[in-house]
Amino acid sequence: MELRRVVVTGLGAVSPNGHNREAFRRALRNGVSGVHLIDEFDTSRLRSRVAGTIRGLDLTRAMEARQLRRVSRMVPLAVLAAREALDDAGLPADQLDLATRQQIGVLLGTGGGGAEFIEAMYGLYFSGRAERATAFALPSGTHGNSSSELSIQLGLRGPSHVFSTGCTSSTDALGYAFRRIRYGESPLVLTGGADAPIAPGIMTGFDLMKITASGWDDEPERASRPFNRDRNGFVLGEGAWMLVLEEREHALARGMRIYGEVLGYASTCDAWHRVALSVDLDEPVRAIELALQDAGLRPEQLDYVNLHGTGTELNDRVETAAMKRALGAAAMTIPMSSTKSMIGHPQGACGAAGLVATLLALDSGFLPPTINYEVPDPACDLDYIPNVARETEAQYALCNCMGFGSKNSALVIGRGSD
Repeated sequence: MELRRVVVTGLGAVSPNGHNREAFRRALRNGVSGVHLIDEFDTSRLRSRVAGTIRGLDLTRAMEARQLRRVSRMVPLAVLAAREALDDAGLPADQLDLATRQQIGVLLGTGGGGAEFIEAMYGLYFSGRAERATAFALPSGTHGNSSSELSIQLGLRGPSHVFSTGCTSSTDALGYAFRRIRYGESPLVLTGGADAPIAPGIMTGFDLMKITASGWDDEPERASRPFNRDRNGFVLGEGAWMLVLEEREHALARGMRIYGEVLGYASTCDAWHRVALSVDLDEPVRAIELALQDAGLRPEQLDYVNLHGTGTELNDRVETAAMKRALGAAAMTIPMSSTKSMIGHPQGACGAAGLVATLLALDSGFLPPTINYEVPDPACDLDYIPNVARETEAQYALCNCMGFGSKNSALVIGRGSD
């Protein structure tokens, strides 16, 4: 079978540090944080009171107010990012004919789905206010309908699937989309990730695990500090990052500009623990090696790595060690950074956030920094592009994810498409 080449022709972003693609690009280049002190609800009982929240965004740009009351917050965020990606790819949703609508599938990654929405509904149920809850609480609060909301809002009639694999959710959605196009099952896919997990119950759950950053109430923008010696946990984030993946010849026939080419994907599982990473490194290393093998690249050909980089003590240390083993001597010279230092951890959407960040940066000739990198950790000794973006031309990049449930996923991309 002849394998198709898969390219990216559209990008959309709704991020804590930028409400659209270009604002997100500027924030990445300038090292702008989107982490704030939470003021949407009472946090007095929480140890972690900061989050990567999206502020000042008019959600009625995505849906009518009546519809917004019936869905989780992640849905309008995803709709806005998806519309931007489709417009960018020359496929405005309201101008597509039936044949094109039937071609475009929706493959969405989400970790929490409608968890914050169902939390709010249960709050009404169990406080004697059930009459204020929506009749759509169950379909809107579960993961399965998340992609359908996009399909319905945008009128897209191709396959509509949800991927929920923890932190790797959107990376796995992207990998599946890549393979659908590669093997000739579809010429076009709208894919990416969305999550909006910032709610009292969810924050309390992370508090109980003692894995979220605390002590930064006066300087929330400094709370997310991957690889820094005094890091003390990740910062929860929200947002949506969507991409249009397309068969290369199909894109060229339409005369589209190409951001980059997806070259390889792989995923593995440590089969170890619900939330802890295995320190033997075998499976995160294997995911990286398999993705590079799929892409036909050697480690020394990589120009950049977008790291998972959560800011927990264990994750950063294990990921650093995994990079050294998987990439060998090249790991010490390849620039790497964590997008989460600027946006927090948007759970299942983080892989898509990292890929969109990488494509925008490579397209503009820079590598995004890891901000809040102040005191090096001897156990984390790679080039994390400290604090300031690096102006350079890069060709090949690896995007890495390591998540709950011992899952690991990696994508390899190339800039442009010769």
